[in-house]
Amino acid sequence: MAESESMPAGAEPGTPPASGLLAQWRRALSGQRTTTPAKLNLALQGGGAHGAFTWGVLDALLENSRIEFEGLSGSSAGAMNAVVFAHGWLQGGREGARKALAKFWTELGRQMPWGLMTRRKGDSIGFTPAGKLFSSWAGQFSPMQLNPFDLNPLRDLLVDQIDFERLRTHSPFKLFVGTTQVSTGKLRVFRESELDVDVLLASACLPKIHRTVVIDGEAYWDGGYTANPAVFPLFYECEARDVLLVLLNPLRREVTPSTVAEIETRIAELGFSANLLREMRMFTHGIQFSSAARFGQGRLEQRLLDMRFHMIDTSQLDSLDRSDSKLLPHGPFLQRLHQQGRERAALWLQADASALGRRSSIDLQALFG
Repeated sequence: MAESESMPAGAEPGTPPASGLLAQWRRALSGQRTTTPAKLNLALQGGGAHGAFTWGVLDALLENSRIEFEGLSGSSAGAMNAVVFAHGWLQGGREGARKALAKFWTELGRQMPWGLMTRRKGDSIGFTPAGKLFSSWAGQFSPMQLNPFDLNPLRDLLVDQIDFERLRTHSPFKLFVGTTQVSTGKLRVFRESELDVDVLLASACLPKIHRTVVIDGEAYWDGGYTANPAVFPLFYECEARDVLLVLLNPLRREVTPSTVAEIETRIAELGFSANLLREMRMFTHGIQFSSAARFGQGRLEQRLLDMRFHMIDTSQLDSLDRSDSKLLPHGPFLQRLHQQGRERAALWLQADASALGRRSSIDLQALFG
């Protein structure tokens, strides 16, 4: 090997070849230190049509080649985003994932007629009087009565766009899809090797709206009832220590709800966030306990101490201030949420992405303690 090939830049002639840590140190001194992409796990919250915000977040993350991905966990719309993301990546890498997400949400946005919706303050939308009447009337019947033939446009959309068979055997990521077992109330997390259209529909099954999904003789409802999303699989089954929480329900509301609509919205947010808050509180206390261990730290304690958490959320977005808009996947509304997701992700990338691989970029105690 020629001398110029064996010596680090800036070394004096005759300097022996450097290796390992010494080589990294010399590269750093010479301003030519190589950096490796940060590997990230994603915990994607569900929220119906509000999941288009997560589409925007993922779209922005995919543009950043400095970030790689290992595990994706999600319930309901979070699971949809995770699976479409993985399918698109399998088809064409980063750009394939971006195209798949855009195709899914664009097509979904064509399903809802505008006559049932109206624009409210700011960017939010809600039901028109006709939409409210239809929703109230439909609420008097079970999905079995309203839809005896189990017609589901979402099923057709998923079957048309996702190659489940290929994804089961060649998924580029570890996938964790949360569902709720109706008979026991337990969380059931399906892995990528178990995926099919029924698993995704089960993860998003609101029993007052959709027919209960039965898998291998067991009935399942929306995963948000028991985990929204499940974070523990990313801890136990992934090597990456950085977890990005993408949350659709705000952790804090500054104004106490007073109107019926505000109260209903906050009740729904609390119901679908309770399990995540409990799980993150366990992580917070576990990390604190491990750091204060007096008699050494075992494998579990060390793993907890190595965890790094990050967050992108929807706080102070008028477009998501009503729970009924989760049921309104109208195209322009979804596009607006996508843009807001991209904007929030851009802010996070600018302010906090440098923490990846080094530290948490959120105060766990303040948020979840």
